[in-house]
Amino acid sequence: MWRNLLGLRQISRRTISTASRRQFENRVPEKQKLFQEDNGIPVHLKGGVMDALLYRVTMGLTVFGTAYVVYQLLVASMPKKQK
Repeated sequence: MWRNLLGLRQISRRTISTASRRQFENRVPEKQKLFQEDNGIPVHLKGGVMDALLYRVTMGLTVFGTAYVVYQLLVASMPKKQK
């Protein structure tokens, strides 16, 4: 019982360590300059091509989904012909 508890304690110490194995470059100031720049571009498109692509795909899916829901509501509102 105590051995399991000690093993768990060692594992928790290893995983909750403050020492990092890799040092990453802090890019936050660069991103802040990019997003705070007043150049007339909306903030959701300032990230570049991937942001523009993601925005267009999202808008396309939204328009398609809305049109599909309206179509299904129209189909559901029409009575079916009885044979």
